[in-house]
Amino acid sequence: MSNQDFYELLGVDRNASGDDLKKAYRKLAMQHHPDRNPDDKAAEQKFKEVNQAYEILKDEQKRAAYDRFGHAAFEQGGAGGGFEGGFATGFADIFDEMFGDFMGGGAGHRSHGAGRGSDLRYNMDITLTDAYEGLNETIRVATSVACDQCQGSGAAGAKAPVACETCHGHGRIRAQSGFFTVERTCPTCQGQGHVIRNPCMTCGGQGRVQKERTLNVNIPAGVEDGTRIRLGSEGEAGLRGAPAGDLYIFLTIKPHNLFRRDGANIHCRVPIPMATAALGGTVEVPTVDGSRARVTIPEGVQTGHQFRLKGKGMSVLRSKSRGDMFVQAVVETPVNLTKKQKEMLKEFTGDSETETHSPESHGFLNKVKELWEDLKD
Repeated sequence: MSNQDFYELLGVDRNASGDDLKKAYRKLAMQHHPDRNPDDKAAEQKFKEVNQAYEILKDEQKRAAYDRFGHAAFEQGGAGGGFEGGFATGFADIFDEMFGDFMGGGAGHRSHGAGRGSDLRYNMDITLTDAYEGLNETIRVATSVACDQCQGSGAAGAKAPVACETCHGHGRIRAQSGFFTVERTCPTCQGQGHVIRNPCMTCGGQGRVQKERTLNVNIPAGVEDGTRIRLGSEGEAGLRGAPAGDLYIFLTIKPHNLFRRDGANIHCRVPIPMATAALGGTVEVPTVDGSRARVTIPEGVQTGHQFRLKGKGMSVLRSKSRGDMFVQAVVETPVNLTKKQKEMLKEFTGDSETETHSPESHGFLNKVKELWEDLKD
């Protein structure tokens, strides 16, 4: 067995998909195949190592064992020990991958053993408060679980399956013609290597049945919209005792009627009475943790001015810290005025010190006048 890391040998990262592995393998196998490199011992050795790496990494269970234990998982007669068939088997793999789909086969049908269960998706809506505080939620998921009657084996009485007589438990059959030796999926056991003589009547030999499960989900504080939470082996049960898939929970945070979130920060628009904006004062604002905060309003504050409340924002995922809260002032124009109040406003508006009281309005009017003068010229 090659001492080089299998992923490095194939030129892929450790998170590579099955398709990425297949593409890398085909490219290297064609490049180093003995037919293209006659009398080249280095290419011959490389061809063996590439095939050996792919044989292990393409199988999900073997790949998991390799990721955990490395080469030690397949030494001394382990699952990957030996490379039976040498060049003929390697070429058969290439042939099968290139032409298998046209012949009713393909790489997806060569797996030895029952297939892993499917992954499941569950969409969950939570509130902004839930995202701030964290949440323990109970959900109900319709899925497939191992059959109790046959204990997931698919056989009546939980009896062990017997070896397939066609392929003698290998899951493949070989056909040789001259130079070529081609392996194909066994048509009798569909690559499983064994058959069930007396299928379980409850699950029909599948080893699994449909059932609604109740699961507890822990949502940590600080999660963001679109966060994906993985519950390992909580997906569909595999066929006849194969490993279960995973359950992925996708979170959607509902819009809040007061707060807008921006990462770890919270934004809130707060109306300020005109008198408070002009004379100064204080206002109380709510915070995302359910408490209140007092904000000091300086004299003459304008709409759009922001006040920062440090540490009053959202929880930060996997941290004890919090973001900040930004309060945006919105100066409110008074309505439903009495006659006396209107007269007082008119008196204030008629004051000759408009430039001093309303500098932005005065500055804007001056710019308009300059524009008109330029247009006249």
